[in-house]
Amino acid sequence: RILIDTGDKETSPEYMKLLKSVLDEEKVTISHLLITHWHHDHIGGAKDIQRSLTSASNSVPTVWKLPRYSDDKVQEEYEVDLELLQDEQLLKVEGATLTVKHTPGHTTDHACFLLHEDNVLFSGDCILGEGTAVFEDLRDYLISLSKILNMTPSVIYPGHGPIVENPTDKIQYYIGHRMKREEEILKVLMTNMRKSFSPMDIVEIIYKETPRSLWPAAAINVGHHLEKLLKDGKVLKQGSDEWLYAIKGKI
Repeated sequence: RILIDTGDKETSPEYMKLLKSVLDEEKVTISHLLITHWHHDHIGGAKDIQRSLTSASNSVPTVWKLPRYSDDKVQEEYEVDLELLQDEQLLKVEGATLTVKHTPGHTTDHACFLLHEDNVLFSGDCILGEGTAVFEDLRDYLISLSKILNMTPSVIYPGHGPIVENPTDKIQYYIGHRMKREEEILKVLMTNMRKSFSPMDIVEIIYKETPRSLWPAAAINVGHHLEKLLKDGKVLKQGSDEWLYAIKGKI
């Protein structure tokens, strides 16, 4: 069998008890551990889970993950030997065929896994059961959402929260939510073309109805939007973190 993600190191003993009871009941073993991305709540328990599974079956399950970048240090950080996944790689076990889908944005190494037999997607933190996801690169994230939308999965099993029974509606909401924010940011900059704004300046305008305690987090998201707009050629950056609308002919 295949296990997707291993949880956090702190919760691995309790998690392993639950996992062992399922494996005993089903009379199966796990040969592959697939990691969606490098965050500790997804890979932190890999070493302990791998060791426990090895003791139970006398067979060492392989831990797989996409690389973050060329000199990825996750293997050293979590003290686990990793085999590197590739986009569109096929993994097969009895009764299950999974395709690796590189979906960067939340992190550079993020992977979703498409189960062919049931057209089910395991989405990690790219799509959540509740709320919206955070991301490192908004441009990549929106491309990944469009990629998943084109897969037309019947159901999504997220890394957090309840099962997503209506994937198309959920993904379209995610994309629409981000594009609405982008339009709001551009409106602020276009209305004040000769003035530069920091992310927090923009937050104070478009997040007026949001509690001030959430503004720092909102400023981070606005910063991601501005970085995307910079790549799109729609804004200019001045100094360390001041932004203004890219007037046509000024780029």
